[in-house]
Amino acid sequence: MNKMEAKILIIDDDRDVLLAAKLFLKQHISIVHTEENPENIPDLMHNETYDVILLDMNFSRDATSGKEGFMWLNKILEIDPATVVILITGYGDIELAVQGIKEGATNFLLKPWDNKKLVATITTSLQLRKSKVELESLRTKQKVIIADQNRSHRTIIGDSLAMQKVMETVRKVAATDANILILGENGTGKELIARAIHMASARNDEVFISVDLGAISESLFESELFGFKKGAFTDAKEDRAGRFEAANKGTIFLDEIGNLSLSLQSKLLSVLQSRYVVRLGTNKEIPIDIRLVSATNMPLYQMVNESKFRQDLLYRMNTVEIHVPPLRERPEDIPDLVEYFLDIYSRKYKMPSKRLNASTFKRLEKHNWPGNIRELQHAVERAVIMSESNILQPSDFFLSPVEDTSTGTISTSNMNLEETEKMLIRKVIDKHGGNISKAAKELGLTRASLYRRIEKYGI
Repeated sequence: MNKMEAKILIIDDDRDVLLAAKLFLKQHISIVHTEENPENIPDLMHNETYDVILLDMNFSRDATSGKEGFMWLNKILEIDPATVVILITGYGDIELAVQGIKEGATNFLLKPWDNKKLVATITTSLQLRKSKVELESLRTKQKVIIADQNRSHRTIIGDSLAMQKVMETVRKVAATDANILILGENGTGKELIARAIHMASARNDEVFISVDLGAISESLFESELFGFKKGAFTDAKEDRAGRFEAANKGTIFLDEIGNLSLSLQSKLLSVLQSRYVVRLGTNKEIPIDIRLVSATNMPLYQMVNESKFRQDLLYRMNTVEIHVPPLRERPEDIPDLVEYFLDIYSRKYKMPSKRLNASTFKRLEKHNWPGNIRELQHAVERAVIMSESNILQPSDFFLSPVEDTSTGTISTSNMNLEETEKMLIRKVIDKHGGNISKAAKELGLTRASLYRRIEKYGI
């Protein structure tokens, strides 16, 4: 006889009832726990997740009214609303049982029960429990992904040899469940590559959860990624699934992974090894089934040598590495990218269709694009808005002077002070991926001062 994979709890102050029920149900259910004292219910539920709870309605303090049973029924459902509770009463009080159903119980049994009916009632209750868990999972996932699903996601544009190699790797690894590490500068489209892997995988009907680790403070790391229980901290007003739990059966994309401190790297490694998370405020282990894709623009191998990044975490993440080339190494893709962005922003701003002449394309192809595709996108959007002509000229793109790639320096000949400052500010902002705080710090400015200059120069 195959046992049902489930965990049930029987609560009754009659030891003989508990023993008889456990001996019988162990033949049908994989895990059966019993408890005489209902006062222990909160501790039991804090440490375990039960599929079904059989709850006696009357205990020694209150032999016949069922009031104590109703109190514990309400307590159980307060701790875990998805719990399925079957009430037990030895007095044949149908009205009491009906009241229990109204207050949230799933079914009831009368003592002495018929064993076949007991198994049938538990089997039906387990199906209901499964439905409740699935519904609760969908509800909590929705809260996490609602901001993600409204974002627009671009198509990967580019037929250069460099991008052909990248997409060939994507095709090879997508069908597997291997962990992927995507390396590349800011603005090269690492998230687009991650999404392409997800969409070509067997998980493409499940969620894709993107997490910018650079934007999550150390104090919020665990609550954001692992979730929390109501009351775990001051603002925890309801149970909340973390990003890993929300990504269950799907793909989780951890961007800017190189920004994690060593202590957070350790916590992340623990989850990746164990494949379960524990929400803040509980001790329950929640299994997760995720496909991990990570990305960074930081030199992880150098960081490992400098003891700034855990080697075991790096090896856990990079079963396969994908290097996304910077835009300056794929200039032949610039015309297609420009046409793509022109179409998007002409429609967005209800502008007439615009195009570029040959000299403008040549100028764009010579530009170093330190901010890569993101910089090109912003340049096209700005040109669409600002230009009064349908033929865009190089001057419409407000490009900074061409860098001397042999020395890494920037030519400032024929530039006045304002042009130099504008160029420097744009370069530093691009370097830090749009992070104003970091850019201001490098420039020796306050955030307010940098914002004023950004507004002044229209950056």
